[in-house]
Amino acid sequence: MIIILSSIFLLTAGALVVVSGNPVTSVFWLITCFINIVILLFIYNFNYLSLLFLIVYVGAVAVLFL
Repeated sequence: MIIILSSIFLLTAGALVVVSGNPVTSVFWLITCFINIVILLFIYNFNYLSLLFLIVYVGAVAVLFL
């Protein structure tokens, strides 16, 4: 059940990245997408990959843009 909810929220946040007009809100939705991907990777037991994804992508986007 949590996989379906996380996937739906991921698709919604991905659509909001594209639709939002403000770049700052778009980056916040992109970070939300990345966090949902990390949650899905944790559920599927890709622990190292999910932590690497979280540190590299979310950290880089947050530091470079914000």
